[in-house]
Amino acid sequence: MAAIAAAGTACVVSESSDSARKTDSLATAAAAQQEYVADSVISVPAYDSASMDTVGLGQQIGNLPPLSTDTGFKRISSQTTGATISKFPARIPTRGPAALQIQILLDRAGFSPGIIDGQWGPNAAKALQWFNVANGMDSTGLMSTDSQATSSSRPKAATKASQNTKMASIDQPTYQKLAAAGQNAQLITTYQVTADDVKGPFVKVPNSVYEQAKLDCLCYSSPGEALAEKFHTSEQMLQQLNPGIDLKSIAAGASIQVPNVSQTPPVTGGVARLVISRKGYWTHAVDASGKVLAHFPSTLGGGYDPSPTGDFKVTGIAHKPTFNYQPSLMAEVPDSRPTAKLKPGPNSPVGVVWMALSKPHYGIHGTSAPETIGYANSHGCVRLTNWDVEILSGMVSRGTPVEFVD
Repeated sequence: MAAIAAAGTACVVSESSDSARKTDSLATAAAAQQEYVADSVISVPAYDSASMDTVGLGQQIGNLPPLSTDTGFKRISSQTTGATISKFPARIPTRGPAALQIQILLDRAGFSPGIIDGQWGPNAAKALQWFNVANGMDSTGLMSTDSQATSSSRPKAATKASQNTKMASIDQPTYQKLAAAGQNAQLITTYQVTADDVKGPFVKVPNSVYEQAKLDCLCYSSPGEALAEKFHTSEQMLQQLNPGIDLKSIAAGASIQVPNVSQTPPVTGGVARLVISRKGYWTHAVDASGKVLAHFPSTLGGGYDPSPTGDFKVTGIAHKPTFNYQPSLMAEVPDSRPTAKLKPGPNSPVGVVWMALSKPHYGIHGTSAPETIGYANSHGCVRLTNWDVEILSGMVSRGTPVEFVD
């Protein structure tokens, strides 16, 4: 993805009166149950925020060997990942085929582990724990910050917590339930690259927001990046599954091995509200009883730009949003710095979807750096991977309640 500096997206939004009138008029039309948000003004001090969104990531990977020498990662292949686990409880290694397999199963079940990279970390552990909670199964090892969520946010079974940040094993009932939730589909599948996958345009996205503003689009940098995001994974993982194939110059018609992930919302009805944990770093779609229907790891605000508390609503959804950089809306950026307008694209600081909230200046959106999701802070908004925010946007509509909890 684009340089990680762009991932430190601050989130301050202000719609013009013309934009608001346009949104309202479209929302009243019969065809406009599909929500619309006009161009928003979003301030992003990209050059200041890199450290905010990578501290947690650095702590996670700092003690791990490089992928090039990690024996667990090197064991990953389409064959090893697709092999059915038969001995339980099964240990989940830090890296390896079992970790990759369970990440794919979670993704297919609607409990996103974030980026599928064959590494077992907090995002995957929380996804597995919440899958157990949602299915009335034993769940241990929930992070203690999750236990602070209100009872309206989650079932009582989820109140058990400890200081553990990851579940190191999986039992047979959970494994079977995950496989069934994913319709027992094969985990790695063959995909034939299409002309659309490789037509581009592909661009190198610079770090500077002002240089980004000169681009015609904040597009993918290569076919490999586009394909990795399409299948919810990293370029390193895609390369590991396809040794000998140059993903950056791959041609239409080529066949590659990819994670067999879900491309559609796990549920299309019954979502009563979204629940967002400011300390647990997740977003849940829940039904009227509070049952978790879908789980998404999230990056939220902290410091002097915390995410809000309380109850709000989704007021509109924009796909491929234009991004307007306005320093006057950010405390740490001099007002004298010029404004800039960035064209849409997956490497936009707000990703491919913007979901506006009734709290002025806040929203739920995508990211240019999926590997950073869930590990530290944004400047107030709720940030998901591009694929997760696309899926989530298909599950909600204008007026869906949004509840922020600790």
